[in-house]
Amino acid sequence: MTDIENAKAILAAADLIHSAETVKVAVSRVAAEITQQLADTNPLVLCVMSGGVPFAGHLMTQLDFPLEFDYLHVTRYGQETSGGALSWRAAPRTPVEGRTVIVLDDILDEGLTLAAIVDRLSELGARQCYTAVATEKLNGKTKPIRADFVALTVPDRFVFGYGMDVSGHFRNLPAIYAMKGA
Repeated sequence: MTDIENAKAILAAADLIHSAETVKVAVSRVAAEITQQLADTNPLVLCVMSGGVPFAGHLMTQLDFPLEFDYLHVTRYGQETSGGALSWRAAPRTPVEGRTVIVLDDILDEGLTLAAIVDRLSELGARQCYTAVATEKLNGKTKPIRADFVALTVPDRFVFGYGMDVSGHFRNLPAIYAMKGA
């Protein structure tokens, strides 16, 4: 079976966790919450590559205030289904010193990556650092960080879609799915 055939089989067997409409409504709610709290701060919005791209793209179009945008790339997963060592692939090019920063990511799972990002931004002199995630996994684990803004929660299963991939595929799906048996 090819990678594409395997990916299609995974999707065909997957459970729908959140429909595209549910995701859209949740992102709009988070945009309103962020606007209420940060509209007067001229924040630097940082997207965590690659998973945060759909969330950042949809969210930013609903933030009706001045902001700057950049990205960073930190991962613990690569092509694996469980996290490993942190890999810093790209730092933001925009200076964060003295800035209000909001980090956008796809999922708060164990929280290690997001906590490390916030620590690094604080070391670089960010005045305030907020976090927003498309999803938070309800895994029952004690996490080193809590997201300031959470669009949706997901069960303690391997989820994909809306920025999250399965074997490198399906970050582009507008809905969120869970693998069968995972």
